[in-house]
Amino acid sequence: MKKLHLACAGLAALAGASAMTGCNPSAENETTHTEAAQPPAGGLKIAYVEIDSLMARYDFCKDYTILMNKKGENIRATLAGKERALQNKAAELQKKYETNQFTTKEQVEQAQMSLARQQQDLQALSDRLSNDFAAEQMKYNDALRDSLQSFLKAYNKDKKFDYIISKAGDNILLANAKYDITKDVVDGLNKRYKPGPEMKAGPEGDKE
Repeated sequence: MKKLHLACAGLAALAGASAMTGCNPSAENETTHTEAAQPPAGGLKIAYVEIDSLMARYDFCKDYTILMNKKGENIRATLAGKERALQNKAAELQKKYETNQFTTKEQVEQAQMSLARQQQDLQALSDRLSNDFAAEQMKYNDALRDSLQSFLKAYNKDKKFDYIISKAGDNILLANAKYDITKDVVDGLNKRYKPGPEMKAGPEGDKE
């Protein structure tokens, strides 16, 4: 019987940059600058954000990770309980068959059909919960992207950078730290962030 495997997925790519690696508080990469240095006169004005550090320090992402981990645990517990019940039912029917408690072929066939229907129902539940989980991930990924883009739009009114790019893993092989605006961005995002009720309460309705 198929089991549902869940994990916090990577976040959507931002403005053509490489995909974010996902909410991961352990992947912190601290920056020490309070504000980005001014770019040289006459050249392109470019700044960058360390995505790993943003993920580790942005409160929305921390709350999101906790929320989705709880939801995933609830889903796994729900499916595991139903699978155990189905396995017990199958063992019970097998024992009846082996001890000749079925008196007709029709009884055997009915028992097999009932078990097959329960297996199909469990698979359908697994698929539905998996799809719901993925949809919720996408919703929060979109919210993260929107909050970051909204902040950067306001932030850049004064800074007037031509490009603000993401630095994640080795997608940028070398970058001058004076153009790192990660701390500005994280501080600004956290100042704006107000947790919604679902973040405060956590998921409660996943169990069937």
